Amino acid sequence: MARPRKTATPAAAASVATTNGKGAARTAKNGKKLGTQQSVDAAIYSICDVMRRGNVTSAKEYVAELTWLLFLRILDETEEREAEEARILGHEFTPNIAKPYRWRDWARPIPPKADKSETNKRRELTEEGGGRLLEFVNSKLIPHLKKMRDKPDATPRQKIIAEILSGVERIRIDTQTNLLEVLDKVHEISSNDIDPTHVFALSQVYEGLLLKMGEKGSDAGQFFTPRELIRTMVQVIAPKVGERVFDPCCGTGGFLAQAAQYMHERIKDGTGVPKKMSSASATEAVKHTTFYGREKENLIYPIALANLIMHGIDDPHIWHGNALTGNETYGGLYKGAPGAYEVILANPPFGGKENANSLTGFDYPTSATEVLFLQQIIRTLAPGGRCGLVMPEGVLFRTNEEAFTKTKKKLLEECDLWCIVSLPGGVFTAAGAGVKTNLLFFTRGKATEKIWYYDLSDRKVGKKTPMTVEDFKDFIDLLGKVDPKTGTRPDSEKSWTMNFTARRRKAADDARPFRTIEAEKKVAADMVKDRLSTLKQARPKNDAAIEAADAEIAGLLRESRDAASKAQAIEDAVYDLKAVNPNKKAEVDSRTPAELLELIELKGREMTDALTALRAMSPRTSSSSRASAPR
Repeated sequence: MARPRKTATPAAAASVATTNGKGAARTAKNGKKLGTQQSVDAAIYSICDVMRRGNVTSAKEYVAELTWLLFLRILDETEEREAEEARILGHEFTPNIAKPYRWRDWARPIPPKADKSETNKRRELTEEGGGRLLEFVNSKLIPHLKKMRDKPDATPRQKIIAEILSGVERIRIDTQTNLLEVLDKVHEISSNDIDPTHVFALSQVYEGLLLKMGEKGSDAGQFFTPRELIRTMVQVIAPKVGERVFDPCCGTGGFLAQAAQYMHERIKDGTGVPKKMSSASATEAVKHTTFYGREKENLIYPIALANLIMHGIDDPHIWHGNALTGNETYGGLYKGAPGAYEVILANPPFGGKENANSLTGFDYPTSATEVLFLQQIIRTLAPGGRCGLVMPEGVLFRTNEEAFTKTKKKLLEECDLWCIVSLPGGVFTAAGAGVKTNLLFFTRGKATEKIWYYDLSDRKVGKKTPMTVEDFKDFIDLLGKVDPKTGTRPDSEKSWTMNFTARRRKAADDARPFRTIEAEKKVAADMVKDRLSTLKQARPKNDAAIEAADAEIAGLLRESRDAASKAQAIEDAVYDLKAVNPNKKAEVDSRTPAELLELIELKGREMTDALTALRAMSPRTSSSSRASAPR
């Protein structure tokens, strides 16, 4: 078993340089450290360019391919450092990957002019020629690493290694020449070369790479949530050490990774360390017992694992399978997961459809995945737990489908929905989705009384004008200004409070007359039914009276249904939660009639002058045309 466990974070390799010459710090070929996000992105994109040339064409494919290669590179550097630390301390250390399957064995480049005594599997196979290295990777390396999770004594890290390669059947790069170039470039990326001012240096590598997945036209945009949106939601929910953080549809792991970074930053400055707990203990808790998630897609699940490892989460408890149907692909990393969570952060897939026959355990069945996830989130949020959620606007305003209305009713009765942020329409356009969305923030345990809204819908968002932290600055500022007496937040041009209790009470009052009519008509219909029963038993039978009674019953029941329908529509309208800003200033044309007439006259004169100029040009044009015309 590998020891010491507490040094297991691959990202932490940035803080300790290896003393072994083979693992010494490297810089990029130009001799410069990767000191900025742009330089890191450039290094990664250059690898992706080689992959595209090597027949790995889509963003989803080359991100998946680079994920496991980069992970093995950093893991090898980490274990090399851990082995050195164990040697210094006199501890035993067993690597999780044995020779010749370690990165340093099959991927590390050795200069051609190096002494023959300095060798490894890569050098041996490439010198043999005939594509032997590519053959080794496909027939030996990948199968060996994938089988590691099945070992009876498999360590948590070995299970993670196997899962990161779970969707890899063979390397997608087409030739050994392209493979060697990719390995050379990946090997240049070292923890020691990345700017250490970044909290988890290697997460820089993934920021730009995952952003590529979110670009419009990418086949992986559905798995990507804009990072500024995630950072804002994490800041609002403010996860604490000791709380379990869950994302039931984690995609590439963005919410969990950002929550980890948020918590580590507060441990570092001392504000996030619980009483009677040391900083070291708090860090261990964040690494091992804090983050849980579920992901369905085979290509995205390994990317999530690698992303979380890069963000300092040693034990990412990610369940692989369909969270809605419960169909499990692999649950080995999820064993011992709690049934409820103190923090849930999520952007459920919207517009998706699930076969209703495959769904069980939902209070209000529907094929709309976003509504199913909302029901599941309410159920798995612990009492007092907090949730930040992205929801399409359709869920907020739709009251014409029972599952939508009853799910919102359940949310408002079991949780305090204390904030809704109306986002601009283009927030997810870069990811190929133009759906208007909102942010929902709620706490489980108490019914909703008031909802504070904030409107960002006027912000124009495009590929070159994405949302930034500045867009949320006023929202965050007002969010923190809670009146201690009323518990309300300030109103402004962009914010307002809706008294949900008063709204529901008014709806009940408005619906009451129709409910009264509904009940009265039912009672009257029952009385006529009694009379009809007597008529049918009487002899001689009065067919005309029976027919009239049948018609009267039908009419009374129809009136009862109509009244019930009107009452229900009034009651359901309460659950239209769409943000409609009452403080928004309408654009009013303040010009007087005289000013408008003057403008019309001015435009008329401009048009007259333009026509005069065109007519002046006409004779010359016509004459020129006649002179050059063939005879």
